[in-house]
Amino acid sequence: MRVTVIYGTDNGNTRSVAEQIASQIDGKTIEISAATHSDFEDCDLLILGTLTCGYGDLQSDWESRLGILATVNLTGRRVALFGLGDQITYADTFADGRGELYEQVVGQGAVVIGSTPTTGYDYFASRAVQDDVFVGLVLDEDTQQEETEGRIAFWVASLKMVAAGELGAQQTPQPHYAN
Repeated sequence: MRVTVIYGTDNGNTRSVAEQIASQIDGKTIEISAATHSDFEDCDLLILGTLTCGYGDLQSDWESRLGILATVNLTGRRVALFGLGDQITYADTFADGRGELYEQVVGQGAVVIGSTPTTGYDYFASRAVQDDVFVGLVLDEDTQQEETEGRIAFWVASLKMVAAGELGAQQTPQPHYAN
């Protein structure tokens, strides 16, 4: 399976997470600032990652490159999303940047896989929640860094299960790390 992980980063945390995900799923990483049209399309699974900046804003490199994403044919393509946010300081906009990516790719016909439970987080609102689950992997490197490794491993395992047909694209497995 050809996997491409495209991410935007400000301080390197999202890059680090993208590299961890790619190493566990045998994928390649590309910063959104350098991504080309073919990087989005020449894969079997497209993984997009961002952090949420300030009060729910999409990361700046993603903001400036949304135009290229809008031209990509995502109809029927499997897309997984991950995002970083701060659930304590920005509890009312937690992981909203990923919610914005979700809305964009769904609007283009993508099949978003890899939803995760909202349990174990303490926030008020998030655009990244649909049908009571996160639309992808959510990490809080500010207040729950100790959870990151386990959450990534669980999420990547669930993506592999979807790819192998062992788990439906819309199913949300229950992780061992949930509080």
